[in-house]
Amino acid sequence: MAATPNSVLLAPSPAGEKVYDFMYYLKGAAAGGICCSITHGALTPVDVVKTRVQLDPVKYNKGLVGGFRQVVAEEGAMALTTGLGATAAGYFVQGWFKFGGVEFFKIKTVEAIGEAKAWENKTAIYLGAAAGAEFIADCFLCPLEAVRIRSVSDPEFCDGLADGFAKMLKTEGVGGFYAGFLPILGKQIPYTMAKFAVQGTAADMIYGSMGKQPADCSNSTNVGISLASGVVAGVASAIISHPADTLLSKVNKAGAGGDGPMMTRLMNIAKEVGFVNLCTVGLLPRCVMIGTLTAGQFGIFDTVMGALGASKFHFHNPNE
Repeated sequence: MAATPNSVLLAPSPAGEKVYDFMYYLKGAAAGGICCSITHGALTPVDVVKTRVQLDPVKYNKGLVGGFRQVVAEEGAMALTTGLGATAAGYFVQGWFKFGGVEFFKIKTVEAIGEAKAWENKTAIYLGAAAGAEFIADCFLCPLEAVRIRSVSDPEFCDGLADGFAKMLKTEGVGGFYAGFLPILGKQIPYTMAKFAVQGTAADMIYGSMGKQPADCSNSTNVGISLASGVVAGVASAIISHPADTLLSKVNKAGAGGDGPMMTRLMNIAKEVGFVNLCTVGLLPRCVMIGTLTAGQFGIFDTVMGALGASKFHFHNPNE
């Protein structure tokens, strides 16, 4: 699509270079990897407790704070860092493809259909871009997530990420790394779709209430809006994706769901746990975790993009 004189999206920079070129996508991917690695890594203790609650709700039945106390009392404080290596590495890779992919798909869609049509259909574009980027990201995340969950459910399983990979490959083959691929798609794709669509909508509402565009605000104001809208998006996406998150935690536990095809195992687990428990067990700590990390991700993403000399793409109404 040829750039039009009033096109903000495709307007060249003062140096004559396109704003949204290969380097922009590379910066977006790097910022996404950094923000996801930092936030997921920092919240590893919460994720350890959440996973324990999902895997053994009878034992860990005292809530989030009680779960922390139980784990520390029985295994020591270092148990709260179980799976940190797999978490940081896995979510750097996932964030690279997720945030970088969302930026790529959004911008390419706008270039294809034009800014006016994109503005009218921005929610659909958010949803489609997020779904496509997340699918690609999950192909890389799934093996690392399998090692993380196995190490959390069985602290004696491995001594680190490399050891965990070697043991899973030896005992279960390549298929073991993708045992949770369907539930991870069922968890991550709706989660990411809600995350980006809700955050984008919430941010637009905040800017609208201020009567300003992102370009009219300072960097600190834009980061603050990203943080606030990220909290809203995090809680919404946590609730939507929680049943699949519970299934994912359980299916990666040795022997869960019996033998047979993956769908049979998932159905067995769902029947054993029950629909209400799938939706509610561990939900509060997950809302705390996802709400915090989602806000952090958008805040860090904007900050890193700024440090790299780039500015995140925002949908623009060309008629204003």
